Amino acid sequence: MKAVVTVVGKDTVGILAKVSSVCAENGMNVEEVSQTILQDMFCMIMLVEAKGENTDFAKFSGTLKSEGEKMGLVIHTMHADVFDSMHHI
Repeated sequence: MKAVVTVVGKDTVGILAKVSSVCAENGMNVEEVSQTILQDMFCMIMLVEAKGENTDFAKFSGTLKSEGEKMGLVIHTMHADVFDSMHHI
């Protein structure tokens, strides 16, 4: 399973580290990362993939959202299948 994670919020130290840690704790491997700072806003897109078959997407997504809220960030996780299905339309 692959997922796309977007992160937006005020730039602070440790955002990438925290989001990456949550990914690792949930069995997700970070495959690609693109990040930029727009004035004082941190913007990141990550492509992550489950290392095992037992990864619970809903739990992973909820954990990221919750951790983001604690840090003042908006984190949204989308299953990559959504993009694959749109490509075939």
